[in-house]
Formats: sequence, C-alpha cells, structure tokens
Amino acid sequence: MNFLAHAYLAGDVDADRLGGLIGDFVKGPLPAGLPADVAAGVRLHRQIDVFADTHPAFVRSRARVSPARRRVGGVMIDMFYDHFLARHWDAFHDEPLEVFAARMYRLMGDHADFLPPRLLAILPRMRDADWLSAYRSADVVAAALDRIAMRLTRENTLTGSGAELGVQYAGYEADFFEFLPAARRYAEDCRRRRGEIG
Repeated sequence: MNFLAHAYLAGDVDADRLGGLIGDFVKGPLPAGLPADVAAGVRLHRQIDVFADTHPAFVRSRARVSPARRRVGGVMIDMFYDHFLARHWDAFHDEPLEVFAARMYRLMGDHADFLPPRLLAILPRMRDADWLSAYRSADVVAAALDRIAMRLTRENTLTGSGAELGVQYAGYEADFFEFLPAARRYAEDCRRRRGEIG
C-alpha cells in the first residue's frame, strides 16, 4: 500500500494515521524518540504490508505485472491500489477525499518533528500538488512511479511501469475491490487486539 491506502487503513486515530504515513520511511528498529502511539501506528503499517504481500488478490495483481517488471511489482501494485482507492473513495469513506487529504497534510505538518527527513523534504510538494487526491489520475500514478524509479540506485525497470495499469485495468480493479475490504477488516482486528493487549 502507498500513502493513501495506509492513511485510510490506519483508522480514525491520528497517531495511527501518522504512523501509517511515515511507515515506508522508517526501516528497521523504530527511532527512540518516536512517541509510543505513533510507533504503534508504524507497526500497524508493517502488519498491513505483510498481510498485503500474502493476500490472494494482491498476489494475483503482482502476477499480472509483466515478467520484466515482476521484481518491482509490489511497488507498482501499491500505487495502482492507491489509484483505485482515490477513484472510488466515496464507496469507502464518508468524508470527501480532498478534505481527508488536507487533514493528512496538516497532520504531518503539525508533527514535523517526528517525520523522517525524506518525508519532511517531500511534504511541501505532496501538499501543494495534493498527491493523495491526484492519485485518481492514472497519469499522476505513472509520474509518481517514474519519480520513485529515479531514486533507485540499481538498474531497475520501474521507469514507464505506469503504462501497465491500462493493460489489465479491469483485472487490477477487481483485485483491489477484493483486497481492500479484507485489508480493512484485518487492520481493524489488529487495532482491536492491540487495545485488548495494551
């Protein structure tokens, strides 16, 4: 999952949402200065990622990726699923996407002290171009994948990978609609179990 899906699946608690948004930028052990509730949100992000990697619909989507790009298929599907969530947002959330997105940018800005440096650096561009809402556009998703490709140091096939969304669009969309409700139930269960344990 990418930014939008992780913010959505994190639920209604700001600390979980913040952890969901920063999760891809925090690798390995959690930073010592991260508040406990935000750290719990990062752990939830990681649990969701593990769930996604093994869910049949997500696995099916990865198999749709061309063999030449299979190695970066997970990144592609993360972005494709954010596209479908943005396009079908009204089916999953009562709040308009632009309002939800603005709250996520504000949340990150209000907690800039906790943001990993790379996320802090891109936040102004993310907010100004409203990336979360802009994921509705397949062209925006393709451009985002190309930006990610520029950061990769090893030879990669991510550049131009956005074009693959259109090749099997209906199949990816069907996979998404199977996956997201299951991921939402899983995330809710993780939060519930954490509450019972904590």
